[in-house]
Amino acid sequence: MTMDFVDRHDTGTRHWVAEAIRKVEADANRSCDTHLHVFPLPPQWGVNLYLKDESVHPTGSLKHRLARSLFLYGLANGWIGPTTTIVEASSGSTAVSEAYFARLLGLPFIAVMPASTSPEKCHLIEFYGGKCHLVDDPTTIYEESHRLAAETGGHFMDQFTYAERATDWRGNNNIAESIFSQMALEPHPVPTWIVVGAGTGGTSSTIGRYLRYRRHPTRLAVADPEGSAFYPSWVSGDPSVTARGSRIEGIGRPRVEPSFQPTVIDRMVAVPDARSIAAMHWVREVTGRDVGGSTGTNVAACVELIKEMREAGERGSVVTLICDGGERYRGTYCDPAWLAAQGLDVHPHLADLRAFLPG
Repeated sequence: MTMDFVDRHDTGTRHWVAEAIRKVEADANRSCDTHLHVFPLPPQWGVNLYLKDESVHPTGSLKHRLARSLFLYGLANGWIGPTTTIVEASSGSTAVSEAYFARLLGLPFIAVMPASTSPEKCHLIEFYGGKCHLVDDPTTIYEESHRLAAETGGHFMDQFTYAERATDWRGNNNIAESIFSQMALEPHPVPTWIVVGAGTGGTSSTIGRYLRYRRHPTRLAVADPEGSAFYPSWVSGDPSVTARGSRIEGIGRPRVEPSFQPTVIDRMVAVPDARSIAAMHWVREVTGRDVGGSTGTNVAACVELIKEMREAGERGSVVTLICDGGERYRGTYCDPAWLAAQGLDVHPHLADLRAFLPG
C-alpha cells in the first residue's frame, strides 16, 4: 500500500513572510506609545478628562494600529505573499496606514473609497505609493473591493470583518492595556468611562473585551455620528438596520459591520454632525491640538457623560481618543463654504461647548 503526501511548503515564500513579519514588528518596535494628554477641567469638579493622542503614529491616525494588525493577520494566515496586491475598502485613514505597510513590504496597494473622501487623505495614500479607486455609491465599496482583488489575484484585507479578530484583546500592548498603564499614577487610575467611536468596531471590541477580561469596572461608551447604522441597531437590537452613512469620516457606517460587537458596549451616545465638528474646533481652542471630526464626536460624548457625573456627584476619570489630526480636513470640516453647503451650523454647538467650561 502506498502513502500519498501533499506538501504545499514553499521555502521561498515562507522566508519572505518571515521577513515581512519582522519588518512590520520592527516598525512597531521603533515607535513609542502614544501620549495621554490631560484636558483642562476645573479641579474642583473632581473629574478628569484625558485624550490619548493616536495622531502621533507614523501614518497619523488610530488606524495605524489596525493596519499593522491586519497585515500581521494576513501574513500569519498565508493570505499575503511576495507578489500579493493589497486591496482595502476604506473611508481614508485605514487606507493611508495600509498603503504605508504595503510600501514597507514592496506590495501594490489599491484603496476603494467613497468619492467624498477628503483630498488630503487621497494624497497621503498616493504619497505612500497606493492607488485610489473612488466610487460614487459608498455601499458598493465591498463589492468593488472583492472584484478588484479577484482581478489582480490579490487579497481584500476587509477591515470591517477582521478588525475585531486581528487584534489581541487580552493585552499584547493593545490600546486598552496602554490606557491602563498610562493611567496608573493618575488621581483616578481606573477610568469611570472610556469613550470611542466605531468605524469597523474593532477598537470598541478590543477595549470592551479587555475591560471584562481584566475585571475592570470601567464602562465603555461608543460615540456614534448621525447617519450611522450602529446606534439605531444597538438601541433596537436589530443587526439588519441600514442607514445613509456618516459625514464624519472614519466612524459610522451605513450597515452594521461584522466587527461591531454590541454586547461589549455599555452605552451609546448619538452625536449630531454639527456638534462633532463644533467639538473638533473647540478642542483646538482649549488645548491647541488640531484634531479631526471623529475626535470631535468622541469629545462631544465625553462632555455629556461628564455633565451626568457632576449632576450625580460622581468623581472619576474619562478617557477618549484623538483619532487623527485636523490637517486632513482643511477642505471639509475646516471650510465654512463646505459646512454651509452641507447645511451644518456649528455656532450654537460651539457656544454651548464654550459655556461648559467656566470663564
